[in-house]
Amino acid sequence: MPKKKEAEKKLRITLVKSAIGYSEKHKATIRALGLHRIRQTVEQADTPVIRGMLMKVNHLVKVEEQEVQ
Repeated sequence: MPKKKEAEKKLRITLVKSAIGYSEKHKATIRALGLHRIRQTVEQADTPVIRGMLMKVNHLVKVEEQEVQ
């Protein structure tokens, strides 16, 4: 029997600080998240991969959780 479809979680990620002066890995992580400008906001699925990326650059971004139905 199929499982009930759970509400998919999304993360709203906003770049709040410039990556200038930080390592190339941090800059690459910001780009991989889809962020290009300060105060730009993107929505990503809440996955372990994205969470790991956010932990690496948590000092540069603001994260809000959203539930999508």
